[in-house]
Amino acid sequence: ALAGIFEIQSKITKDEKGKAYVAGDCGFDPLGLFPEDKEGQMAMQLKEIKHGRIAMMAIMGYCVQEVLYRTPVTEQTPLFFKIGGGLF
Repeated sequence: ALAGIFEIQSKITKDEKGKAYVAGDCGFDPLGLFPEDKEGQMAMQLKEIKHGRIAMMAIMGYCVQEVLYRTPVTEQTPLFFKIGGGLF
């Protein structure tokens, strides 16, 4: 349902901006971090794509680790996934 809300908002933004619309622009920037100039916008979008790719590689690393050791990553590294780091 949440994805549907974002799709509706994206469609509204696309209709409002017309040819100035950029894919993925939902008009959501409450902290005002997105630059106003075109060069800054392109740099910010490139950074977002690169960070997304790194995140996907990290998830793939979790998957590979679980396949190789046949144990959930959450059990292999409780320090990151359990309250108190699995120390208590």
